[in-house]
Amino acid sequence: MVSGLPLLQTSENAGRSHGRNGARNASRASFVGAINPILETLVRLSSTTVRSTLVTIAALTGGSSLSAQKADPYLARAKAVLQSTPLVDGHNDLPWRIREDTLHANDVEAYDLRKRAPGMTDLARLQQGMVGAQFWSVYIPGEQDASDYKPNGKVSSKPGYARVQLEQIQLARRIIAKYPERLAFASTEADVRRAFANKKVGSLLGMEGGHAIENSLEALRAYYDLGARYMTLTHNVTLDWADAALDTARHGGLTPFGREVVREMNRLGMLVDLSHVSAGVMSNALDVTAAPVIFSHSASRDMVGHLRNVPDSILRRLPANGGVVMVPFVTSFVSKAVFDDDNEIARIDADIRKRLPGDTVAQRREFNAWRAAHPRPTATLAQVADHIEHVRKVASVDNVGIGSDFDGITENVVGLEDVSKFPMLFAELARRGWSDADLRKLAGENVLRALKRAEVVSVKLKRERPASIARIEQLDRRPVP
Repeated sequence: MVSGLPLLQTSENAGRSHGRNGARNASRASFVGAINPILETLVRLSSTTVRSTLVTIAALTGGSSLSAQKADPYLARAKAVLQSTPLVDGHNDLPWRIREDTLHANDVEAYDLRKRAPGMTDLARLQQGMVGAQFWSVYIPGEQDASDYKPNGKVSSKPGYARVQLEQIQLARRIIAKYPERLAFASTEADVRRAFANKKVGSLLGMEGGHAIENSLEALRAYYDLGARYMTLTHNVTLDWADAALDTARHGGLTPFGREVVREMNRLGMLVDLSHVSAGVMSNALDVTAAPVIFSHSASRDMVGHLRNVPDSILRRLPANGGVVMVPFVTSFVSKAVFDDDNEIARIDADIRKRLPGDTVAQRREFNAWRAAHPRPTATLAQVADHIEHVRKVASVDNVGIGSDFDGITENVVGLEDVSKFPMLFAELARRGWSDADLRKLAGENVLRALKRAEVVSVKLKRERPASIARIEQLDRRPVP
């Protein structure tokens, strides 16, 4: 998002300003009524293109045409697959969505998942989407000037990241505990499978940004003990020991201390998440790690040149590592048209500010006129499927998964508006020729294999070496600024 103008919040926002997924348009009922005759005509046709259109329209109508869904054998296959294998979503930002809720900030009790929630996630939609396990992101901002880090008392030290990270872990644990009939806390691959067998969503925790450890391996171990099972090495801010994709590359990858962070994560059994990091960090981490890595929510950079996406040079290394790229539903990551529009928005914004300094009313008026003449493009379910197929082609079918980023995005892919829509994506891939066995790998078997392998590596490494007591000052041979 470019601040100061009424711009669409189009993608995963650097400041994590979450969108509000409110009530559907009031005209939806009349739209559904008008579209049903079209659906009945389309269902009699047989081309792949028309069948894809049929599924997309059914998704847009909220699945209101049961006959259309029953007529789609690919959707039936998708649902059968997801009944037999846990669908593991690599990234959902519900904990932060609740923290910043405008009506009941930080109030797990008031944000009731047993009802239709204002965001993209609630219990009914999780069930409809056949979600079998979820990595709940315990994201905290990486920017030091974020309002969450303001002083909260005269005797408190300068606020750091750790306080807010502890709060988010606790908030996520309270969410899970509040709904024992549907959610089950999980910290291992076996926990996930046990929860799935009991018809519950295995609920794991994923940290989004190594800034939370404050350059301390002791803090890293404490977070693991509290339940974190992956850590994204950076968010959008370059750290003292690792470069972020969307910030200055100060280190050319990982510093020696950054490499020690990866080694200690291996020893703990914590998955190394390489979303958000620079390509140099991706490469260095693959050099160092003894366990599979994940990308909890990243797509293909070859298809869309967003720096948050994964280059083909890295994808080609994943089969040897066993890692998994979990493709997200972030519009600017999966649609080149949306990505290009975001860049054009930034250019237009800068130009308007330069020509009309300080006049926010005129700025807004001019931007609105430009936007009216240049409608916002959309991202589609088919484009998400294209990225999944690209990862499969360049890496392998064993190296791809799903990482939606629901409740962490402010704009939706058409056909993938909330957690209820996952089966539609699997139906599209079935239509493209994916076997049930390969759909199961995509759904969860790949990332569960990676998690299990990380656990096995941990057992071995704990026998071979004690916990690291390394300090950044020692390994990087320079004072921390």
